[in-house]
Amino acid sequence: MALFIYDTSTNTVKGFFTAEDRVNFHLRGFPGDVWVIGKNEQGAYWLAEKNGVEKTKAEAQALVTAEVEAAQAAWDALSDEEKSRTPGRPTDITLP
Repeated sequence: MALFIYDTSTNTVKGFFTAEDRVNFHLRGFPGDVWVIGKNEQGAYWLAEKNGVEKTKAEAQALVTAEVEAAQAAWDALSDEEKSRTPGRPTDITLP
């Protein structure tokens, strides 16, 4: 049985999730407005409340990978001087 629900929801910043949400279920955001949510009743309610669109893990991973690859390409296009002022090249992300 899967432990997580994968979805896309647009983070509206203030109040998008609460400390209580984080206690009630696993919740982690990734590039591309992808969210990994604990698969339980509270997580499912949160997803519905945010009008999230459930994705398969493969679909969610593809969205994250596309965002990371775009960020990597943008970083690669920087001059050496600009690169020296950044925290580094974005790294690949694998969803849990």
